[in-house]
Amino acid sequence: MIMKGFRSLIALLLAAAVCSCSTTRVLEQGQYRLARNEIKIVGGDGKLNSSQLSPYVRQQPNSYFIFGWNPFLHIYNWSDGSDRLFSRLARTIGEAPVVYDADLVELSLENIERRMETLGYYNSEVSSEVSVHRRLASVSYIVKPGTRFVVDSITFHLPDNEEFKEEFFADSSNMIVHPGDFLSEDILGQESARSASHFRKKGYFELNKNLYSFVADTISIKGKTILEYHIGDDDNDERIRKYRIGDVKISHSSEIPFRSSVLKSLNTIRPGELYNEQTVNNTYSRMSSLKVFSSVGVEMSKRGAGSDLVDCNIKLTESMTKGFKANLEMSTNSTGLFGISPQLSFYNKNIFHGGEWFKTSLVGNFQFRPSDNVHSNEFGASAGLSLPKFLGLPYKAFKGPVIPRTEFNASFNFQSRPEYTRNIFSFSFGYSGTHKERLSYQFYPLQMNFVRLFDLDPAFSKTLEGNPFMKYAYQDHFDTGAGGTVYYATNTDIVPKTSFSFARFTFDLSGNVISLFNDVLRRNADGTALIWGAPYTQYVRAELNLGRTYRFGSDDGDAIATRVLLGAGYAYGNSTAIPFEKQFYSGGANSLRGWQARSVGPGAAPMNNSFSIPSQTGDLKFEANLEYRFNMFWKMEGAFFAECGNVWTLGSDTPQSNFAFDRFFETLAADWGLGLRINLDFILLRLDLGIKVYDPSKSAETRWIGPSEWLKSDNMALHFGVGYPF
Repeated sequence: MIMKGFRSLIALLLAAAVCSCSTTRVLEQGQYRLARNEIKIVGGDGKLNSSQLSPYVRQQPNSYFIFGWNPFLHIYNWSDGSDRLFSRLARTIGEAPVVYDADLVELSLENIERRMETLGYYNSEVSSEVSVHRRLASVSYIVKPGTRFVVDSITFHLPDNEEFKEEFFADSSNMIVHPGDFLSEDILGQESARSASHFRKKGYFELNKNLYSFVADTISIKGKTILEYHIGDDDNDERIRKYRIGDVKISHSSEIPFRSSVLKSLNTIRPGELYNEQTVNNTYSRMSSLKVFSSVGVEMSKRGAGSDLVDCNIKLTESMTKGFKANLEMSTNSTGLFGISPQLSFYNKNIFHGGEWFKTSLVGNFQFRPSDNVHSNEFGASAGLSLPKFLGLPYKAFKGPVIPRTEFNASFNFQSRPEYTRNIFSFSFGYSGTHKERLSYQFYPLQMNFVRLFDLDPAFSKTLEGNPFMKYAYQDHFDTGAGGTVYYATNTDIVPKTSFSFARFTFDLSGNVISLFNDVLRRNADGTALIWGAPYTQYVRAELNLGRTYRFGSDDGDAIATRVLLGAGYAYGNSTAIPFEKQFYSGGANSLRGWQARSVGPGAAPMNNSFSIPSQTGDLKFEANLEYRFNMFWKMEGAFFAECGNVWTLGSDTPQSNFAFDRFFETLAADWGLGLRINLDFILLRLDLGIKVYDPSKSAETRWIGPSEWLKSDNMALHFGVGYPF
């Protein structure tokens, strides 16, 4: 049924494009659809571009998907304006044409002219030309930049406060307006905000950008301006003086019990110290980062006339500190293998009344084929505790808006597959934090995994004996070392609505400390050193994930999302292969969507028949993804995507799976597909249909998969997920 739904969607879009040639049928007599805006800059100094002016155009045309095509405009025109069901449905699903409005063109001209003055182009000429073809209107805005004035000199008029004057001129090197620059109201506004912020960090509580003013003399020197820089209303402005912190009060509802000692330690506003806006912001950020209170209010107020004290009142509003979260991912492919991955979590953000986060989760991963008894079950339980402090260092060691958190995590994972049963015990200790909101990090000086395999299928055991690479990957082992993640994103929203980019780097380093004690460790018959009767692992692993999403037009406009992922791991010393759980894999809801998870590669090797359920892994990984996202109607979004990638081994006895530069491109798997999404802002539900176009595991003659085979069952995979894939 789902496959038929996708085919119906394709048919609907094609029908809209082919059968409905008009996008203006619903317009009334004398109305025109706005098809295009264009800003033409004539003359000037070449430093002005249309993107600086386009936001000031009051009326924008309908957006387009590809090559000027918007199928939802056609769908809207199926409506006849009546209240019949089909007509209402067409109006709901479709997109109404933007009707050309001459009054909005006039307002746009005024906006552009005012913006030109703000940018420093005075007496600019702005006009419009409207061309009509059939019932489509195109508007051209012609901008002839006016005169620009060079700042010849700057004179300063400051309050009669010697301390302030000294500090002002000490900061003058940071000014963003200088002699020789072009005069610009925009730059002067930025300078006012910058300077006022600087002085509020030095005790000047009442100083704000409204106390700044500028006078420009453009007559005395032709083509130049003499600029007067004023602060305050007069020479004796009493508002421009330093203040100190008076009383500091912290209050919160009794509904949320919270240790006052923690709040006092997080607070950086100290009685008797100079007022500092940055200190106020740091306290706000620290208390907000607890995520225990729904709002943090930091109110600063003068004590009274003639006083140089500023009192602080911090009000914390309660929020819900406990709750459950559920997540679900599903997939299926041409072999009839279904995958379901549920997760249920409980969290408490204030378990010990000091902002300690506790989280426990139950996870599952069930894969099965209804036509036979092939199945795989995975159960996991985990618990984590995060403390709002850096164990080992006092709060006062951190002066900024963020204090790193200390994390303890423990988990148990049980996996039952046709080939084996495996238990994984894990524990980690480390620190996490953020820097300037966009950069987050996790560093774990201690990571431990203890893996036990049992109930091995006899046929699988025989395969391992004949394949040393797999044998060392699938054995009991003890994994201990350090690792971490660094993540940078220009937008940290759950469902970003703007253009943004991100970079994530993860690394693991295992076994090096234990290797120092090799001489005293017990060894097995192969000479491998053991911990608790199991070989310890020694390897290095790193992964780099880079992405960029380009959003067009408004925050809810179309977008193109890109991603490149690189990963590499290398075993050495006490290990011949990276442990299976640390190896790379490809395919799945957030990877190559033409394949199910763990079913791509490695390299050009065929599917490993030792596994009833795909488990293709490697030491190296490359992946590149491209996705075009567009709005449809209501909360519905659509997507077209194309992607390529694979995993490869190093030193395997199977030559087709090993990485080689001269065979890199011919071993890249590729797919394309369609997606449907429901974007509820706080969560995004996703359904993607991936279609294979190149499968390196097949023979050279059949690797390329033509359009006639795209919709065959063995070339598709369907994935359900939560959130964008990247």
